[in-house]
Amino acid sequence: MENKPNIQDVAKKAGVSIATVSRVINNQGGVRRVTEEKIQRAIEELGYIRSAAARTMKRKDTKTIGVIVPDIQNPFFPLLMAGIEQKASERDYFTILSSTNESPVIEEKIIRNFLERGVDGIIITTANEDGEYLKVLEEQGVPVVAVDRSIKKFDVDTVLVDNVKGAYQAVQRLILQGHRKIGIIRGPQHTTPGLERYIGYQKALEDYGIPLDESYVVDGDFSEASGYTATSELYHLRDKPTAVFSSNNMMTIGCMKALDALDWRLGEEVAFIGFDDVDIATFLSPKLSVVARPMYAIGEIAFTLLHDRIHFKEDLPKRKYLLSPELITRQSCAMTDSHIPR
Repeated sequence: MENKPNIQDVAKKAGVSIATVSRVINNQGGVRRVTEEKIQRAIEELGYIRSAAARTMKRKDTKTIGVIVPDIQNPFFPLLMAGIEQKASERDYFTILSSTNESPVIEEKIIRNFLERGVDGIIITTANEDGEYLKVLEEQGVPVVAVDRSIKKFDVDTVLVDNVKGAYQAVQRLILQGHRKIGIIRGPQHTTPGLERYIGYQKALEDYGIPLDESYVVDGDFSEASGYTATSELYHLRDKPTAVFSSNNMMTIGCMKALDALDWRLGEEVAFIGFDDVDIATFLSPKLSVVARPMYAIGEIAFTLLHDRIHFKEDLPKRKYLLSPELITRQSCAMTDSHIPR
């Protein structure tokens, strides 16, 4: 196995002393700008991570874990954090939360920052499931638990919800209510939830003999704005859908705002079910039907897996938890008389 670069390698490549490198990486000052730039270039080219040396020398836990999420504004993630922090506090661990805003570039910077801080492990909902840069965590021996989205490049402990099942149940409910023209606001197809929820939608249509109408498939990016735009696209179709399935909670919020702006009457002119419960679900009239996930429990399981991995390392096989969602049926998915096929 190839040895990881150390401070001596950096010093050699930059043509300076180890002491000078140490001053730069510890922000002690007293180094000329041109020399500092040479050292920084050497660090980047070698892929040197300061915490790797620190971990080798000290072998001391920091009792701190990093949590990386793609969108802190999404109500899913504060509930996830609540579950993580509950279990973390029981073990005297502290958590550091960072959001990537769905940017792999920001995510890579956060990972390197966490490594430099010497976190004992990381729980992540990655912005890029194919991100090769995530392998640095494995290379540095930092345990990882993936939540909500898989990491395809290497094997880690993972906690997911059965997205296919949840989407299938939602679309099945709309079909059983009499709907045949069912639109979907789908999430990004390069993500686990985006792809799997679309698969569930397709499977339900297929099982009930309903042809897939591509005009009813509108792409979103899990943001409120995309939910608004997608709903407008569906509304302006010549042959509008009589029901809409939204693939996440933020797009659901955008959808509800669009329905109001378009005067597309929920429960009268269009039925609706969304993936993930939202605070507004029971305040709207009619109340929203949703596919709910056990978000708090996901956080608890994620920390438990990470804690086990921190303390038992490679003695444990990689584990994957697949939790079942729950379809909560409220008034928004009803079929009005005007939409019943004659």
